[in-house]
Amino acid sequence: MSEINYTIQQIAELLNIKSFEEKQPALINSLLIDSRIIISPENSLFFAIPALRDGHDFIAEAYAGGIRNFVISKAEYVKAFPDANFLLVPDVEKALQHIAAVHRSQFELEVIAITGSNGKTVVKEWLYQLLSADFNIVRSPKSFNSQLGVPLSVWQTNKEHTLGIFEAGISKTGEMQHLAPIIQPTIGILTNLREAHAEGFSSPKEKLQEKLKLFSGVKLFIYAPEYTGNIATEDLPGEKKFSWSTIQTTADLFILFVEPINGKSYIRAVYKDKEIECLIPFSDRASLENGITCWATLLALGYTPEQADFRLERLTAVNMRLELKNGINQCSVIDDSYSADISSLAIALDFLNLQNQHEIKTVILSDLLQTGKTDVELYKEIAALLKQKQIHRLIGIGPHITAFADLFEMQKTFYGSTEEFIQQFPGIPFNNETILVKGARRFEFERISKLLTQKVHGTVMEIDLNALASNLKFYKSKLKPGVKVMAMVKAFSYGSGSFEIANLLQYHKVDYLAVAYTDEGVALRKAGITLPIMVMSPEPFAFEAILKYKLEPELYNLDILKAFIDFLPAAENSYPVHIKIDTGMHRLGFEEPDLPGLLSLLTSTDKIKVVSAFSHLAASEDEDHDEFTKYQIRTYLHISGKLRAGLDYDFIHHISNTSAITRHPEAQLDMVRLGIGLYGFDGGMKNLSGLHTVAVLKTTITQIKTISPEDTVGYGRRGSLPAGGTIATVKIGYADGYRRAFGNGVGKMLVNGKPAPVIGTIAMDMCMLDVTGLDAKIGDEVIIFNNQLTISDLAEQISTIPYEILTNISQRVKRIYFYE
Repeated sequence: MSEINYTIQQIAELLNIKSFEEKQPALINSLLIDSRIIISPENSLFFAIPALRDGHDFIAEAYAGGIRNFVISKAEYVKAFPDANFLLVPDVEKALQHIAAVHRSQFELEVIAITGSNGKTVVKEWLYQLLSADFNIVRSPKSFNSQLGVPLSVWQTNKEHTLGIFEAGISKTGEMQHLAPIIQPTIGILTNLREAHAEGFSSPKEKLQEKLKLFSGVKLFIYAPEYTGNIATEDLPGEKKFSWSTIQTTADLFILFVEPINGKSYIRAVYKDKEIECLIPFSDRASLENGITCWATLLALGYTPEQADFRLERLTAVNMRLELKNGINQCSVIDDSYSADISSLAIALDFLNLQNQHEIKTVILSDLLQTGKTDVELYKEIAALLKQKQIHRLIGIGPHITAFADLFEMQKTFYGSTEEFIQQFPGIPFNNETILVKGARRFEFERISKLLTQKVHGTVMEIDLNALASNLKFYKSKLKPGVKVMAMVKAFSYGSGSFEIANLLQYHKVDYLAVAYTDEGVALRKAGITLPIMVMSPEPFAFEAILKYKLEPELYNLDILKAFIDFLPAAENSYPVHIKIDTGMHRLGFEEPDLPGLLSLLTSTDKIKVVSAFSHLAASEDEDHDEFTKYQIRTYLHISGKLRAGLDYDFIHHISNTSAITRHPEAQLDMVRLGIGLYGFDGGMKNLSGLHTVAVLKTTITQIKTISPEDTVGYGRRGSLPAGGTIATVKIGYADGYRRAFGNGVGKMLVNGKPAPVIGTIAMDMCMLDVTGLDAKIGDEVIIFNNQLTISDLAEQISTIPYEILTNISQRVKRIYFYE
């Protein structure tokens, strides 16, 4: 085997643990920080990282998953699991970093380290494409570049590798000093330096100086002087330096000009006093800059201009995100059809297991190439991984995986090529299953993904699941210890999807979900959601479904309370219910005069048990109403206190909605209800810098027309261009949720990044834009909202709120979910 194995005793010695007592022998080759992601438990070492959720709280879960080796900082866990090996250290995160640094020191290979504000991951992946013909490369999976991601990346290094490419990201001072000894780079690349993550630094200069600490002692440093500020060349790191620039003619690679040609970029530059050229198959600014960085790197490494041009012209797009789409025959399709290696396969399988909407889980997998392992090692590892992840069905494509078919203990079919699979596709059954499509680029699995995916309406809403998880993490960071989170997934999760969002929230361990109506809760249960679910509007005719699917009703008056008690079977005991208290919203809920009747009903039966009592704040986001908010909090505490006194047990207390989490921390109580904040909007925050945009709504141009001053546009002839001009028809109308109120210049969309006003009346399925003077053509992408033109901007345009914009998006608009 090519992996480096350490005994648990050796790990203890590396961490300088003198009193380690080995309970059972173990060989370690896998480091874990997440109890949900376990590949080979017998060879894994779990690090209980203290974070927003303390890793020590998940030791029992990791133990249940087969882990018997742990690094901890809290001694009390040792006795709880007497047959497990526990390494007790002062700081678990530093222990992880130290082990990775020691591991790295065993290898003499060249290592390229990449840092900057943007472009790290793309440059890393492109260098992998450009250099893999000459080196056996180990690289960071996806964008693993954090204090935890870097050691996990470097740990992959083994004796077969001849080059490492690792990225490093930091968000504040003091972080790079921990990453540099882990990576130990010999070559450094600085990508662009912009505003990303600037809040952790006092100035751009401090940010630059912190990043440059990664390159102390490198043999070669590759950079653009535009990003190194006023630092003199001799003060930059690197025994040898290689610069590229579009401004400084003295740079080693001076860019003369860039000419766009049919979506590609022809670049001419001066190198060693001669003009050279290359063609990069991209034209956007970011790709162009990343491509030039790679060009400079190839030249700095000694490749000839001709060799560099030949390779750069064959670069392919980097898609670091998994796409979750609706598939044929009630299937869900996870499209990861552009790359295949062991690390990214493990990540994709974990995302597959996050999906609970279908019982059957299928993997379509190609040969894995250039892994540095023998075929026997590789496919034994893959077979064990698929078995451990409980995959039901494998479709293998390629001669190598086919040759090892006997290793796979599951339903399986093999094809020699993608073409053979496509020819046989009409006779291959796919129905009501979740399908992961994962293939090396040469296998062109995007063709398979298209066969499996439902035809998509020209308008789509892209949901970034990583952004949603980040927003959840942001709000969790604002909570006091022990405060629970109820996530609001009513109204199709604010228009973003039902089980797709709920699966992610369940994976990230929120405590409760809340839906508006019973059928929403039933759909989540059928999709495999096991979290407690509160139903906010439990109609009596739906009581049977509530009971059948173990949903928990919100009860808000004596009539609905009595009806639910009467409905429950005589043998039912302590069925969980939630009591709504009205503190001033005057919508639903019990008020103080209702308490005697409420308590009388609650104490006269054992059929139900109050698991929470809550209220709703009317204006928590508005400082003009802070006094009223404080009044509501006091009223709630008073009434819920009386309710608690009248019962012989306690319950969960909650009143905070999204805006109250940050604006009224005193109201967090036992639990908060997080709603639109998950999607990156919080009316109570003046600065949303800590939140990320989750949803992007986009469409395409279907036709371009030139009109004269006398022409009119759309129904009612309400649109016109007094000076004449150009209009574009786009595939979105009021049936998609783009309201008629946006018509006649009120609404704007982005065409190639520039605003284009709506002209004329919004029709059912389409509308028109004024694209006069814009470089617009049929098929161009058009953004209705994203992080630049936000939902808040759209809400302001038609005098409404972001909630309405999101929830109005029609179900006929296909949702595509991205996960990195």
